[in-house]
Amino acid sequence: MLRDYLFHDATRSFCSKCQQLCDAKIVIKNGSAYLLKNCLVHGEELELFEEDASYLFEKHRYDKPGNKIKTETAIKDGCPSDCGLCPDHEQHTCIGLIEVTRRCDLGCPVCYASSGDGEHLPLDQIERMMDFYKAREGGKAEILQISGGEPTTHPQIEAILKLAKRKRFKYVMLNTNGLRLAEDKQFAAFLKALTPGFEVYLQFDGLTEKVYQKLRGRKLLDIKRAAIANLQAAEVPITLVATITRDVNDGQVGEIVEFGMQSDYIRGVNFQPVAFFGRGTRENLKNRVTLSGIRRDIEVQTGGIFKREDIVPLPCNVDRVAVTYAIKNGDGYVPITSKIKVGNYVELIDNTMDFRAEDVVKNAIAKSLTKGAVCDCLKLKNDITSLLPAGYLKWTSRERADFIDKNTFRITISSFIDMYNFDAKSIKKECVHVITPDLRRIPFSAYNMLHRG
Repeated sequence: MLRDYLFHDATRSFCSKCQQLCDAKIVIKNGSAYLLKNCLVHGEELELFEEDASYLFEKHRYDKPGNKIKTETAIKDGCPSDCGLCPDHEQHTCIGLIEVTRRCDLGCPVCYASSGDGEHLPLDQIERMMDFYKAREGGKAEILQISGGEPTTHPQIEAILKLAKRKRFKYVMLNTNGLRLAEDKQFAAFLKALTPGFEVYLQFDGLTEKVYQKLRGRKLLDIKRAAIANLQAAEVPITLVATITRDVNDGQVGEIVEFGMQSDYIRGVNFQPVAFFGRGTRENLKNRVTLSGIRRDIEVQTGGIFKREDIVPLPCNVDRVAVTYAIKNGDGYVPITSKIKVGNYVELIDNTMDFRAEDVVKNAIAKSLTKGAVCDCLKLKNDITSLLPAGYLKWTSRERADFIDKNTFRITISSFIDMYNFDAKSIKKECVHVITPDLRRIPFSAYNMLHRG
């Protein structure tokens, strides 16, 4: 007699009862992938891993070696207890996240940080954390995200953001619920001075009040629209960030994408399946939303404008992040990944969440010079430049940023790991890292599972 599943891979996970590490298999059953855990005390349990198992086979085409890293801690108890970063971690920091406050002006039922009351970090300590992040990345840290709590409640938030720009990070994000932005037009206008190389990462879960009452505890849709309007008036780029929960807003992913594409200065949407830590309850655990499920829903709900194969695994973290970029073509958008087979050029893509056309073109030219005729890198260069306006690569950084803000659209899906879907392999390449006050870098998922305190 055959087993009722196909064995795909072996990993380590957590027993949901005793919360101890145990052996686990990744198995495929009825088209989906599951973690089959085997705790020596509590026996077997089955946890949904990916709704569409085909993503597991597809993602390896995009995988590539991680960057070598500087470390802060030694290997002692094993992953994920030794964070971090420890020598066992396989990827550098693509996004360094600094929580400048624990205070928040919302009490979201799904808050991963259980934010509410709490202390603001002093400016000098925040500066030390910024300097530490830059130093650990060899002076070339990519994306700094200012977060919380709600960072706009910090009395020195403007000074913090000015400081971040002076530190010359490649990109700075402000992660916010938008309450202050909806009420304070002057604050929105202040953010304009931080561009280019700055955007607002705006919590935006859907287009009905019912969604906000369920996920955020109050009606917020008009507030979100007011925040967007003030940012648009100030010409500040926006990424919408939607936490997706089954039977709450999983039916609105297409509407959110459409809303973003039709709105000036909204550069993209980041979808995040709800993670079960912080205040997140276990009520939807057996009906969890996954990365591959959202990818499928985007295809269905956008009428095939974005096909699931257009939303490709991000090379620096293929297990937990997928991405597509689209460029305006007349009245609509065309996914660049439908025109260029990114999987054929993985070696030319840097380990980063900050894709830039000019960086890929530069890498393609450099690779063609070293490999010559055996490399079709110049084909990639020509394919990319054919999608861009004439002379784009010679434009100033401001001109390129203006074009990107008005003519491109990005969809990302970021799936964080909790105690129930924990996979020891994928957390080793997680590249969103919390910068802690005691100067460590801890993968976002591990921080919220074990290290937040």
